[in-house]
Amino acid sequence: MSKQKETKNKGHQQFDMNANKSEDLAQNRRSGVPGPQKAPKGTAKRLMRYIFRYRWQCIVVIIGILVCACTQSLPSFVLQPLIDNCIMPFIHAETPDWGPLIHMTIVVGLIYAVGMVCSFMWNYMVVNIEQGVLKTVRDEMFAHQQCLPIRYFDTHEHGDMMSRYTNDTDTLRQMVSQALPQLLISGASVVAALFAMMWLSVPFTIFTVVFVVLMMLLVRVIVSRSGRYFVRQQQTIGDVNAFVEEAVNGQKVIKVFNHEDATQSTFDEKNEELFRASAKANFYANITMPVIGNMGNVLYVLLAIIGGVAGINGWFNFGLAGVNTLSLGAIVSFLTLSKALINPISQISSQINMIMMALAGAARIFNLIDEQAEVDDGSVRLVSVELGPDGRTMTETDHPTGHWAWKRAADDDGMRSLEAAKKLKGSAREVAMKAREQAITSPDGRLTLLCGDVRFTNVSFGYNPDKTVLHDITWFAKPGQKMALVGATGAGKTTITNLINRFYDVQEGQILYDGIDVKNIRKDDLRRSLGIVLQDVNLFTGTVLENIRYGNLDATDEECIAAAKRTNADAFIRMLPEGYNTVLEGDGSGLSQGQRQLISIARAAVADPPAMILDEATSSIDTRTEEVVEEGMDALMKGRTVFVIAHRLSTVRNSDIIMVLDHGRIIERGTHDELIAQRGEYYQLYTGKLELE
Repeated sequence: MSKQKETKNKGHQQFDMNANKSEDLAQNRRSGVPGPQKAPKGTAKRLMRYIFRYRWQCIVVIIGILVCACTQSLPSFVLQPLIDNCIMPFIHAETPDWGPLIHMTIVVGLIYAVGMVCSFMWNYMVVNIEQGVLKTVRDEMFAHQQCLPIRYFDTHEHGDMMSRYTNDTDTLRQMVSQALPQLLISGASVVAALFAMMWLSVPFTIFTVVFVVLMMLLVRVIVSRSGRYFVRQQQTIGDVNAFVEEAVNGQKVIKVFNHEDATQSTFDEKNEELFRASAKANFYANITMPVIGNMGNVLYVLLAIIGGVAGINGWFNFGLAGVNTLSLGAIVSFLTLSKALINPISQISSQINMIMMALAGAARIFNLIDEQAEVDDGSVRLVSVELGPDGRTMTETDHPTGHWAWKRAADDDGMRSLEAAKKLKGSAREVAMKAREQAITSPDGRLTLLCGDVRFTNVSFGYNPDKTVLHDITWFAKPGQKMALVGATGAGKTTITNLINRFYDVQEGQILYDGIDVKNIRKDDLRRSLGIVLQDVNLFTGTVLENIRYGNLDATDEECIAAAKRTNADAFIRMLPEGYNTVLEGDGSGLSQGQRQLISIARAAVADPPAMILDEATSSIDTRTEEVVEEGMDALMKGRTVFVIAHRLSTVRNSDIIMVLDHGRIIERGTHDELIAQRGEYYQLYTGKLELE
């Protein structure tokens, strides 16, 4: 009764914590926290390095854009002589000469033709650069993701990680293919327009520049605000994607517990946060162009009025072309150039918003790439060996022999680990020395036969520094033994298997594998020596045969089929529509839980590891299927050191050693009969009396 009350109290505390957390988040949203953020410094520079990997393509793009910008401004130079020299004389001429007009028209046409060719050229190159950058970024993200520790995946939402591959990389695509080229062509157009203005009239150009500077000061305020909210938008997009991914995977659970309304409510909160961030970001982004456009219209009207007055009164004017009075053609050309100046500036402000959003996405991508990779300072490797007649002499070989050995580095003959073991105190020294005595080592000390002897010595561990999960654990498993770990949820059973695999490293104590500290063994070699069958089976899109071969990519079809037969999976596989060539999709959703589990066991069998970890492998299947699965597992466990984690105690009765854990401590150990005779915690669990109480 006390345990039920304690569990109930913990549930209420957890509910209160969640309620308080939701209230805090709501308060933060009302108060503007978390507020808009800026992309970290150096993000733009780092992003440009990816683009400049395509140097010669970038050069072609820049040349093409500059030529296009010039072709857009050159007609403005032609416009004045076209009006003053070709059109105005026609007004009073009885027989007009069409030659100059035709000539000028051909010149303008050729200018635009050159611009069209250059535009096609640089757009074609931009596509190659854009897709190349995205491919490189995705390659680097995925390659680095494979090097990240399990801790990262345990503490980050999968949907948010997926968002970096989709939404965030899409912002880079828009920047590379649209924003940067348009920014460059608009900048070149602005320079060309200013030069053309100065050619016609320096005083009018000065007036225009002063007006534009005042306009840009206003735009700067708007753009800076939109940039901060674009960062927040990308973050909230990741949160929404993560929640949707979680909800889709757990849709059955949501419906079973009638949790649709609560899930909808949570989604609405997250979507509301995304709405607020996106609305503010796009509000500031969208008002930029109308502000610039309307101010451009004001400039156009002012220039028309002042230019008309100056032309009528014959005011003094000078430009790069010389000193003169403003003609009608010059006034029309200048008005046209004012539009040619304002429109690119409007485009620049719009593209800057897109660049801000891309920098926000790039910052999230670089955060993933910059995550600390899994540290592996081990030097001991796993190699195939041939055993000599004495059972101790070992010769390394490239072909499989069925025997494996741990190979130390060239400068390590085992004496360093021996000296380290001698420095230990108490039981730790005794366990370490005993492990070394029982290890089968070659005469030169560099090779140690892989037998599956695993020992924990005074191991303490916590996923967080302030919360210890395992407290001073000491135990050992001899080669070929079947060891069972039982206990309530949260007792630390799965944590022990995580430490054996080095998904996490111990903070205190030592784990020895055939007398070698696992910290000295390379992680990929360590994990190659361990097979694991989990409660949650992950099947990949592909044929059944390919899923079995996942345990050993070098295995032949015959070896995969033999592994399936050995683990009782062959019978149901042959009943599938295409047998072993049946394509599985959606994590094998067309199979029963027992069938999926049998495939995972066959996958472990084809790897043929000397040690096995079975983590709740039969907890989610029915009793009848469990018998079939257990037969397959029994075949898999023969001659191997096996660690079994199970809630169903009937599955661990035949274990050589059973350890009962409670809150990270070993409280009982022994065989099934010994623990039943003790009438302690295991007896209470096995008979169900603990649950009844």
